[in-house]
Amino acid sequence: MLKSKTFVKKTRSGGVMKIVREHYLRDDIWCGSEVCTGCKQESTVLQKDACIESNLCSYPHYLIPDTNVVLHQIDVLEDPVIRNVIILQTVLQEVRHRSAPIYKRVKDMIHEKEKHFYTFTNEHHRETFIEREPGETANDRNDRAIRVSAKWYSQHLKPFEADTEGLKVVLLTNDLRNKQTAEESGFRMSSATVFIISGEEYIKSLIANPELVDRLALSNDEKVTNEITSSKLLYPEHLPLSRIQAGIKSGSFLQGTFRASRDNYLEATVFVQGEGEDGTEVLLQGLQNLNRAVHQDVVAVQLLPRNQWVAPSSVVLQDEGAAKDDNVDEEEEENTLKESATESVRKPTGKVVGIIKRNWRPFCGMLNVSQIKESTRHLFTPADRRIPRIRIETRQAATLAGQRIMVAIDGWPKDSRYPNGHFVRSLGSAGEKETEEEVLLLEHDVPHQAFSQAVLSFLPKMPWAITPEEMAKRMDLRHLTVCSVDPPGCTDIDDALHCRELENGNLEVGVHIADVSHFIRPGNALDKEAANRGTTVYLCGKRIDMVPELLSSNLCSLRSNVERLAFSCIWEMNHKAEILSTKFTKSIINSKASLTYAEAQMRIDDTSMNDEITTSLRGLNKLAKILKRQRIEKGALTLSSLEVRFHMDSETHDPIELQTKELMETNSMVEEFMLLANISVAQKIYDEFSECALLRKHPAPPPSNYDILLKAAKSKNVEIHTDSAKALADSLDGARVKDFPYFNTLLRILATRCMMQAVYFCSGMDSDFHHYGLASPIYTHFTSPIRRYADIIVHRLLAVAIGADSTYADLMDKHKQSALCNNLNYRHKMAQYAQRSSVAFHTQLFFKSRGILNEEGFVLFVRKNAIIVLIPKFGLEGTVFFDSKDKTAPNIVFDEEGPTLTVEQHTFHIFDKVKVTISLDASNIQHQKIRMALTEPVIPGVSVPVPDVEPQAKKPKLDR
Repeated sequence: MLKSKTFVKKTRSGGVMKIVREHYLRDDIWCGSEVCTGCKQESTVLQKDACIESNLCSYPHYLIPDTNVVLHQIDVLEDPVIRNVIILQTVLQEVRHRSAPIYKRVKDMIHEKEKHFYTFTNEHHRETFIEREPGETANDRNDRAIRVSAKWYSQHLKPFEADTEGLKVVLLTNDLRNKQTAEESGFRMSSATVFIISGEEYIKSLIANPELVDRLALSNDEKVTNEITSSKLLYPEHLPLSRIQAGIKSGSFLQGTFRASRDNYLEATVFVQGEGEDGTEVLLQGLQNLNRAVHQDVVAVQLLPRNQWVAPSSVVLQDEGAAKDDNVDEEEEENTLKESATESVRKPTGKVVGIIKRNWRPFCGMLNVSQIKESTRHLFTPADRRIPRIRIETRQAATLAGQRIMVAIDGWPKDSRYPNGHFVRSLGSAGEKETEEEVLLLEHDVPHQAFSQAVLSFLPKMPWAITPEEMAKRMDLRHLTVCSVDPPGCTDIDDALHCRELENGNLEVGVHIADVSHFIRPGNALDKEAANRGTTVYLCGKRIDMVPELLSSNLCSLRSNVERLAFSCIWEMNHKAEILSTKFTKSIINSKASLTYAEAQMRIDDTSMNDEITTSLRGLNKLAKILKRQRIEKGALTLSSLEVRFHMDSETHDPIELQTKELMETNSMVEEFMLLANISVAQKIYDEFSECALLRKHPAPPPSNYDILLKAAKSKNVEIHTDSAKALADSLDGARVKDFPYFNTLLRILATRCMMQAVYFCSGMDSDFHHYGLASPIYTHFTSPIRRYADIIVHRLLAVAIGADSTYADLMDKHKQSALCNNLNYRHKMAQYAQRSSVAFHTQLFFKSRGILNEEGFVLFVRKNAIIVLIPKFGLEGTVFFDSKDKTAPNIVFDEEGPTLTVEQHTFHIFDKVKVTISLDASNIQHQKIRMALTEPVIPGVSVPVPDVEPQAKKPKLDR
């Protein structure tokens, strides 16, 4: 059958366009049940004998959840117990529009064979498709479509009841009106034609699986059972979306992203995107003004009158939560915020009037088991201090105590101190390495699940070999002395190099990059997964690949003595490293050696070695030094940060030694040619595709960012100029202090903290291309396609530019490229945070069994009540506090201008040398931290005795 609708649409030019929409209906769509012999079956998913034991539905049954049950009870539906579920097309479409993450989870369940989830395309079935009636809302029409499909299934399977012990259809809906309408229109519970019950009733009826009740999500206004609340409203009502939208349009409300404070649970800021690069921030203080917003929610705020504007609080205030209930008077707590209001410049202050978009996700953390005997109500403390505690109901508290668990928020009533939520799953015992690693990945939203069969199906079949047809399309460079230089243990080798002298006396230099785009074609499941992951994430002792291992460590990896497909950038240079010509080509290479930085350095330094590989390395190293000098002369920055390396025990995989990484000439050599290739490719793809080139920029920092750097330099009578990158680079080069050789490194470490984040962008959506740190007018990423998706897109653009591959629509769409860049920037940022957290966790493991160590360090920052100390030996930063709850605080004077901190009679400046003890404070198993205490200089009442313990034993990467 064919349904068609015709309507007219006015065009911009004033004309009329006739549009016809056709909807095809079929009568041969199969039901998916193995009991059915009436359908023309292509596949059977629903089983007759996989009955879930329920005291409400004691017969075999199929479940049909409506949209709200899928959206709110997804954690229950994912449990292995739940099977034989029919997901209607109507429901799937609604879920897709309302929640992309849940839609993906549903699709994953449908693809999981053991779950027996079947998608029925009711919108194209002749007997289940319904037209929307006059005056009927889209929501009511969809509810009716779900009821019609449920009834059709019941009637369709009725002839087979005798063979299936009374197989029934169960419609799950939490919508009371939908349930009532269903019963009025012939859905009778007594006749059990279609058994219609709520999701909660059904889950509570699963007598063999009582633990599933803990995973039930509460509706927004539902209370946890037995909750004792007061009639007092703790929070103002949220305004409806219509009023919020009108207020934003009129300018009386501002829209922004809510950012909770890590250090003070009564304080937050709302970032309002403005015309400037940075936008503006509105300060929020106090529970009522925070008004139930959660970190990263999109909210509407109303500015308070100017006479109510305050300054950010300097108080560190953690919500201990254990003894708090909803009757607590917040006035005493909130008075602590007001103490510092006059100490510095006041900021625009406001209050949350409504929530535009919730950014809730399942949160990792630990259960605070209630002290009330046999209570099922408990508080959950998230690992992220910016997330409020969550009240949940569980009967498994004794089992979950001491475990890392995941909890989802369901709602936050206006008379409840904390949001309500439900238990999702346990991750394992707190403190165990595998558990903490899982928490780390989940909290930083790092996709780390195993690659699906759909993704793996697009991998090349093994054994794989380069075909003669592929060879004919590529430049054969297998005769060249190509080699790779990487860190020890590297298996995902992206890049290789060669250098040789030409007959005319000039040099040919080649950068050869793994041709990942040959294996990952646009738009397939493998490509979509790589685009979503965005980057490979390197944790201590573990790697979360962006692409499956067959590609990352084998077919794409430019290992030695095997033929590999590459994308080559080849220059002809003179001996002054001046580029005479540039060529880009798809190629075939055969690397002659896979070297570590140390092995390559040894070859260069060993005068007795003169083989082709060593000669090539020496040529590359010589040119790299010239290229680096030229870059620095143009104003490129050479900054510094301490990067640490853990040496792991081969059996336990625990860190046994911690040291800062040593950098060699060969690190710089590889770096220079990667930078040069990235710049060359950036110019080429921009010349060819000015509107849709994927580029990378590094914005210049605002002048205020340099305040701490200038003050630090001034404290040692050194002047730093920040007018331009060149001025900064030159003044850093000249910054020296007699008898203090480490001063320059400290200054560069501090300069690194002043920098902005480098980001990907689409050339057609931006006008500022400049890369501040590299002093380059244009830049991109081309050299690491195994571990960065941005490089794959750049490869595709370059391939089209040189006629080596065909284009496709999304590649030339600047809006889609820009959306892709947003995801890549997010994934790269979260990967960085995850890597730092991994280093922090392994640092804690390292110090766990070492008692108290005594080490030398330098003051990096001075705060009002503490100093931040850097320990160069371990690349470790820690805080030495001078106030304590346990004892009388010493006399402290903070001078913001210095900045200096005077404790008793001693004054601390930035970069002062100190000695501290280092130990692990494990008193809070969820938030373990490295503690530092001062031993030199000796300050009465502050210093601690020096232990007699010897320990057992990040210059940052340039943007290549």
